[in-house]
Amino acid sequence: MRRVAGVEARELPVADGGEGTAAVLREALGGTWHTARVADPFGRAVDARWLLLDDGTAIVDAAEAVGLPLLAEDELDPLRASTEGLGELLLALSAAQPSRLLIGLGGTATVDGGVGMREVIGETLRKLPVRVLCDVRNPLLGPRGAARVFGPQKGAGPEAVELLEARLAALAELTPYRELPGAGAGGGLGAALASVGGELVDGAELVLDLIGFDTRAGAAGLVVTGEGTVDATTLEGKAPGAVLRRCERLGVRCELFGGIVRDGLPARALSGDRARAAEDLAQLGEDLALALSGA
Repeated sequence: MRRVAGVEARELPVADGGEGTAAVLREALGGTWHTARVADPFGRAVDARWLLLDDGTAIVDAAEAVGLPLLAEDELDPLRASTEGLGELLLALSAAQPSRLLIGLGGTATVDGGVGMREVIGETLRKLPVRVLCDVRNPLLGPRGAARVFGPQKGAGPEAVELLEARLAALAELTPYRELPGAGAGGGLGAALASVGGELVDGAELVLDLIGFDTRAGAAGLVVTGEGTVDATTLEGKAPGAVLRRCERLGVRCELFGGIVRDGLPARALSGDRARAAEDLAQLGEDLALALSGA
């Protein structure tokens, strides 16, 4: 808790199933970190963390094993990147016999439809209640699918995107799950995990429930949330969009901000200059605190 321009302010980290989700839940719920040695997207050994809560729930971010942050910008190549390392991580944590499993899918460098992961885990996950935290609602295929929307972000050019689309379409075992909201999350990991018994859920909404957001927000005079770029995707599964919707239902004023604001969304735009991010946020906090206090 801190005071800004005479107003009491409390920080509450939120997440939506992207990288860092396990850390957010660790701060709110406690638990113990564990580490496993697994393969990165190109088979190199990395240490990946996963979290075990006191109630036996295991929480893992797919990005720990197969995330974009593990690769240099000039290494991005979703035609070669595999989810095998995520399978190894899931096997490692399953050995601890957790009571249930939460898997966050955001931030992966892969578009393999979970082929590598499924080859490693086999039927292992069917022994556990598994909830898959999706930060997007995209289907597996098509204009809004894993290859065409997220392939370019992971280094795929136009020809590679079409090849990735064809590969995903050829995975007959994923056919029943192609249209599920979130099937395209994690480069098709959503569909892959659904095919082995996982339940795809809105990651942001589940995280807000787990951290007791409604109780904390309901006692606030103002909630402030934002991200680097606010655009249409902010309202389609991202944490700030979920916070905004929750506050609307609770009748609590919410201010959405972004370093950059696009698509005509009603949000406060900051300078967009990363070098000024700390200064921008400090000024935003002071302006909102003064407005809230009526000064």
